[in-house]
Order: sequence, then structure tokens, then C-alpha cells
Amino acid sequence: MLAFGGNAIAPQGAGTAAEQTERLWATMRQVAELVTEGRSALVLTHGNGPQVGNVLIKNELARDVVPPVPLDWCVAQTQATIGFTIADTLTHELDRRGIAQPVVPVVSRVLVDADDPGFQAPSKPIGPWLEDGDEVARREGEGLRFLADPDRGWRRLVPSPQPRRSVDRAAVELLLDDGAIVVANGGGGIPVVDDGEGPLHGIEAVIDKDLAGALLAEEIDADTFVILTDVPGVAVDFGTPRQRWLETVTVTELRAHADDGQFGAGSMGPKVAAACAFVERTGQRAAIGALEHIVAVVHGRAGTQVVPA
Repeated sequence: MLAFGGNAIAPQGAGTAAEQTERLWATMRQVAELVTEGRSALVLTHGNGPQVGNVLIKNELARDVVPPVPLDWCVAQTQATIGFTIADTLTHELDRRGIAQPVVPVVSRVLVDADDPGFQAPSKPIGPWLEDGDEVARREGEGLRFLADPDRGWRRLVPSPQPRRSVDRAAVELLLDDGAIVVANGGGGIPVVDDGEGPLHGIEAVIDKDLAGALLAEEIDADTFVILTDVPGVAVDFGTPRQRWLETVTVTELRAHADDGQFGAGSMGPKVAAACAFVERTGQRAAIGALEHIVAVVHGRAGTQVVPA
């Protein structure tokens, strides 16, 4: 299972549709190389933080013209947009290599608890960095919360509950059994709750895509879970003269670094937590590495390889 970051798809949190498509196209060329090698049983997932943030900006700018849509709708919209672009680009790359394998995006729901504490403490950064302090203050007055960074400005925070179950797991397994490459749980999945009073329904939140990816990878018995991002791997003392990239590390060692506060909650922290959770629950390998080095990361030649203790 391969997980692509939303910032890796849209560098700097922006990017036109054409620029994001080109970024995905370059990525899918590498995925096609994996399929050519025989690694054809693949599930892909992706982040959508920048993309959802952009939809929310459109919500605000147009709120006097058309009704704004809730976060779960934003996740569904970006799932569809990124999913069909992955399908288009990867199918083309497979066709070029003479491989007739379907690529199927699944609009995916993920169950969360309605009383998850994440709803009381928004922690998931989405959208672009803002530089206008007055604008941020106005939005905070409307009840929004922001992450402040002295070098980059402010970024909106939204609730990020823990994923409990991939609702559309059965569909993913059926497609895999039929030979498809599946795109699922995009953006962490559309967050839904079961309040016991009717059908599942969406809720205002964004689930971390790496945690939801690790859950789905466990549910479908994946043998490897790979998180692809915009840095070469996991580093301790990141950004200091003591910075050191981790190559092969046990889950116990990586947990210890996390407990020491080495990884930011809005950046590497969730990736490390997801990789550790997958390895601990399955005894299989996880990896975190750069988007442009997919093949090498999958083969264990690049990135940070997380192995059982």
C-alpha cells in the first residue's frame, strides 16, 4: 500500500490543476515501474490537506452566492478529483508498457467516534499558510483555529478524529481480487459516524490520511505500507546541526524518538505514528520516504525503513 501526501501532490500547498496533474503523472510513472516488476497488487491512498483548504477558501469567497459545503463534502470532492487524475495518469502509463490493468478510485468512507476528543482540540493543518494577521484574527473570531509558525505565518486547524473502520473495505477487497489497482481512503476517507438513529452520516472533520492508510493496510493484509512525502525520510534533530536521517530503525526505537518530541504534530508526527501502528499490529514492514524515490523506498534502498522490534 502506497500513501501519497497532499503537499507532495501540490507543492507549497498550491498548484493549478495542470501542475498537480503533472506532479501526479511523474509519480504514476514510478508506480507503473513497480507494476512492471510484478508488484501489481497495489492500493494507493493520498492526502488532500492543500486541496481541501483551497475548497474551503472558495466556500468563504462564494458564501454569499452559493451555500458553503461541510468538510466531509470537501473530502469527498477532493477524493474524486485526485482519484480520477490518478486513474487517468496511471492507466496511461500502464498502457504505454502494454499492461492492461484497471485502476479504480473508490469514494471511501471511514468510521470515527462521534465523541472522539479530536473534535474538541482541532489539530489537522489544512490549506495554505496565511500571512495576514488581521485576517487570521477575524477568522478566529468566527470560531476557527490556526497553527502559528514564526517563519511561515498561520495555517488553519480542523478536527482530526481517529479512524476506527474502513467502511468500504469489502469493495476494495473485491476489486483487488479481480486484479484492479485501487485508490481508496483518499484524504483519510470521508469521516462518518454511527449514532444508532439511522444511516451513517458525514461529520465535520478531516482524518489523517496516514493513520487511515495504515488501518486499511492492516485490514486488507498488506505486506508493506509506504508513506511518500516531500522529504527523504525521518530525521532526528531535524533542521539543526545535529540532524540525522534514520535509515533502518525498529519500531521500538522510532517510538522512543517520538516520545522524546522529535516529530512535529502537524508534519512528521502522524506519519511516524501510522508507520509504527502498522508494524506493531501486523509484524510487517513500513517505510517513509520521498515521493520522487518510490521504487527505491519500496525496495528498501531509500527512505526510513521501519521494522519490527
